[in-house]
Amino acid sequence: MPEHKRESAALAAGGLSAVLASACCLGPLLLVSLGLGGAWMSNLTALEPFRPWFIGAALLALLFAWRRIWRPAAACKAGEVCAVPRAQRTYKALFWGVAALVLVGVAFPYIAPYFY
Repeated sequence: MPEHKRESAALAAGGLSAVLASACCLGPLLLVSLGLGGAWMSNLTALEPFRPWFIGAALLALLFAWRRIWRPAAACKAGEVCAVPRAQRTYKALFWGVAALVLVGVAFPYIAPYFY
């Protein structure tokens, strides 16, 4: 697999894991804010037992993405994506965006009671 696809895959896995980690709490709040409601929303907590696994997957994916993005410049060969400054800036911005999403996903269940 090409290097830029591996970096993108690690970032995407981190983002998806963050969304899944907060699905039990963020999902109902999003639906209520859109005007949807009902007793059926109590079933959205089915993913709560898996939350620690999703958080672990998100942190592991972020670790791999961090290692790929911030490795020494000597590890980059000429012509690879990691040698292009614009691509590096884009990957770093995406990394911090996904890291913020993971932080929100991890912290949201503790902050959610203040919104209900």
